[in-house]
Amino acid sequence: MAEKPNIILFMSDDVGWGDLGCYGGGENRGAPTPNLDRLAAEGLQFMSFYGQPSCTPGRAAAITGRLPIRSGMTTVAFPGQGGGLPAPEWTLASVLKKADYDTCHIGKWHLGEADYAMPTAHGFDEMYNTTLYHLNAYTYTDKAYNPDFPFGDPVTMKMWGNVIGALEGKSGEEPHEVEKVDSSNIPLIDEKSTDIALDYIQDHANGENPFFLYLNTAKLHQPNLPHPDFEGASLAKSKYLDSLVELDHRVGQVVDKVRELGIAENTLIVWTTDNGAWQDVYPDCGYTPYRGTKGTDYEGGSRVPAIAWWPGSIEPGRRNSDIVGSLDLMATFASIAGLELPTEDREGEPTIFDSYDQTALLKGEGPSTRDHWFYMTETEMVPGAIRLGKWKAIWNVRDGWRGPASYTAIVPELFDLWQDPQERYDIFMNSFAEKTWQLPQMADRLLSVLPTYKKYPNRPIQTAGISYAMFEVDDAQVQEQIAKMLHGLTSTG
Repeated sequence: MAEKPNIILFMSDDVGWGDLGCYGGGENRGAPTPNLDRLAAEGLQFMSFYGQPSCTPGRAAAITGRLPIRSGMTTVAFPGQGGGLPAPEWTLASVLKKADYDTCHIGKWHLGEADYAMPTAHGFDEMYNTTLYHLNAYTYTDKAYNPDFPFGDPVTMKMWGNVIGALEGKSGEEPHEVEKVDSSNIPLIDEKSTDIALDYIQDHANGENPFFLYLNTAKLHQPNLPHPDFEGASLAKSKYLDSLVELDHRVGQVVDKVRELGIAENTLIVWTTDNGAWQDVYPDCGYTPYRGTKGTDYEGGSRVPAIAWWPGSIEPGRRNSDIVGSLDLMATFASIAGLELPTEDREGEPTIFDSYDQTALLKGEGPSTRDHWFYMTETEMVPGAIRLGKWKAIWNVRDGWRGPASYTAIVPELFDLWQDPQERYDIFMNSFAEKTWQLPQMADRLLSVLPTYKKYPNRPIQTAGISYAMFEVDDAQVQEQIAKMLHGLTSTG
């Protein structure tokens, strides 16, 4: 086995926790997923794995190993807003370059459009079929989708009239657009990404250096337009589930190539998705058994499926319910590559990571190294919820993507996720089973993040999204949110 294995990270989009067969979906959901199910059967399936509540923060957390508020990547960017992943941030690619990895980004990026925010400015040697936005951005001016789009309005057209299409490029060169993206080629977009990935793996399988391949599929973010070969391929015959069958096929193609080339024992594959299921776009959406949806602090917003596969190092057929998340990819990949995480950012300023090394967990040599998870929606400067072991405390009770942040007026909600994984029964001061004693230490743990903001200042918010104007986090804003969250906590007797 190689000292430093190849690493392939699949980042899918909006896949529901319950979509895959190994998570209770598959044929039971109307869409068989034999390849991902096999990956889980031959590897490690995570049952309490967390992303973030939406696309951009989910990807920022995964690639930087830092809470999105630290990098300023909390909201979804729109075309023409500029900005993006700040140049000083470390990424999985730039860290792995320190261990002499060859690095490649393919597919959806969604971390900004400024030159300094491109994959090739963040440690990737190459980037291909790279799209900067969610799929909707490419169909707003498509007359087949929006015949009522105001094509004569210069203000609207300034943002949407010339959306940057698929890009490619190499480190040290300016990326260039290779084709526009619209409903005519969205069905083919993931096939193209997969074909490029297969060629890359073939070319680097026996290279002098190990490789890191970051492969991002554009679907299952709506509008889901399955490849023509997969139209009607699901039992349900819906666009989302046809696209799910296609996704499973694409993953299978890549894993089969790794097997075919005889590099399986030298290759760690991690498959996951960026955020919880987007229920507000039903029926073009994933399934989750958990409360809430993408954009909320309930479990449905952040708990996601995840699988790790590494023959010879990960014992097959394992399931793990420890708290783990995409934040942990940074410390884990660095450890596997024989690296210590940097203590300074790429411009020499002190930095901090929120990533925990899960190498021992992967290899079956120990439990998760974290005991908690912070939940933060796109407008939150302080986590709106915390999980500590089996306990979950929620201050921001927004229950849907489109609603405003809504903080509990008197006391937070408290749930036992082992007894009540769907967060239905609030047990804070309400019955003989109430667990009020549990909350103060959870609040203390949550607020322990605040001193790190002062010691390692957060970067300015990079994109305004559609919810609020650009701002820098300051003490007044933080204190306002804390007041909303903790109102009444100290006066409950």
